[in-house]
Amino acid sequence: MTRPHFRDLVASERPLVLPGAHDALSARLIQRAGFKAYFVGGFPVAGVRHALPDIGLLGQGEFQAAYRDILAASDLPVLLDADNGYGDVKNIVHIVQSYERLGGQAIFFEDQASPKRCGHIAGKELLPAERMEANIRAATGERLDPRTFIIARTDAREVHDLDEALRRGERYLRAGADGLFIEAPLNLEEMARITRELPAVHLANMLEGGRTPLLSPSDLAKLGFEMVIYGISLMMHAVKTMQAVLADIASGEFRMRGQGVGFEEFKNLVDMPRWSGIEDRYR
Repeated sequence: MTRPHFRDLVASERPLVLPGAHDALSARLIQRAGFKAYFVGGFPVAGVRHALPDIGLLGQGEFQAAYRDILAASDLPVLLDADNGYGDVKNIVHIVQSYERLGGQAIFFEDQASPKRCGHIAGKELLPAERMEANIRAATGERLDPRTFIIARTDAREVHDLDEALRRGERYLRAGADGLFIEAPLNLEEMARITRELPAVHLANMLEGGRTPLLSPSDLAKLGFEMVIYGISLMMHAVKTMQAVLADIASGEFRMRGQGVGFEEFKNLVDMPRWSGIEDRYR
């Protein structure tokens, strides 16, 4: 089955809901749950794959290896986090083309200076706006597929104020960005102002425990957002469940027995019937 391109989904969905995958299994679960696309971000990948915070400790090599494994488990269109590009414009172009070859149909770059950090963590510094504009021009000008959707993210709201975030957003759109991601607005009024004052395709980041109000997709659509990522929800709830199971095992009571996914269901999730069929046909 040929799936719509990410760009087509942005145009047709209101909004396009992107759950966050942190590994190959979560990407497959997202697809089986019926979502049309998904997101892979640096914060959950750094945490799950390396048990590290997202504060610039990892680079393109580590993230690209993780993205390769995740994308292999699902054929849904995917938005990939490319941080600040890890260098100058040649690094930007290298990342865009590398991620396109992996199967990424959408990529976002941010205007944080290295070492960057999660957008809802304090202590960030920004690139000069001119530098980010050049990055966007390079990304859009050198993408292998003209349909690849390039999103510009600014963290200026937390570092300066919303006025500066809007000024930067307008500049990044003029530089050629297909969509805009203004990170960490503090309330509904700021969210409404973003979409009202900047005509663009807007992305909202719904981070559990973050600075921005956590809203439903329908509420975000009413505010004018075309895309929404729930980037860490699966990871946070999975960690909570693992902690509970470990505590249950340590207690010796095993009260949670039978509450997990069944053995046969898990085998089906990892395509055991398919591989068994191959084994039977060619053994």
